[in-house]
Amino acid sequence: MKANKRTVWFLTLLSLVAVISIYYLKKEAPMDLDAMAIFGDADKVTVSKPGDADSAKKPVYADSMLLEEMRMTVQNERSNLKSQLTDKMTSADSTAEEKSAAYDAIAELTKTSSAEEMMEMQIRALGYPEAFVKKDNGKVTITVISEDGGHSSKMAAEITQYVMTSWDDARTVQVDFMNQ
Repeated sequence: MKANKRTVWFLTLLSLVAVISIYYLKKEAPMDLDAMAIFGDADKVTVSKPGDADSAKKPVYADSMLLEEMRMTVQNERSNLKSQLTDKMTSADSTAEEKSAAYDAIAELTKTSSAEEMMEMQIRALGYPEAFVKKDNGKVTITVISEDGGHSSKMAAEITQYVMTSWDDARTVQVDFMNQ
């Protein structure tokens, strides 16, 4: 019984040391937090230029937030579809072929989501700060935030070429640029 008490006591002290160590490490190198996102209205920020007396204050939406909303919309649609397919798979009324087709559709949705996330990472590796990729029946739509404010047909061609060589079933690729 003493060994069990010692073990519990030792593990408690070890976890306490770990928590305190992490606290002090984070205290010395704190993470950057955006106070506006925590305490304020994260979606709307008003911007006015000095010397522009007649310009009205307009809400500004962060481009990355728009891309995140697009990701969440696609994720919700796919989640709803997956739950419908799962219900079909678990239904006693479904035939074996229908259950197999539902399983294959779920696997395809998972594969598509993974491929889109991988393509977003690869586009970021090409030098673009943020990208959103959606693939739907052979059509690939890519929204890219460009840093320098300008975009060219050369940049769009580079991304299109990269997508066409990466995905065999990509028939059309549409590249949209958003200025940062």
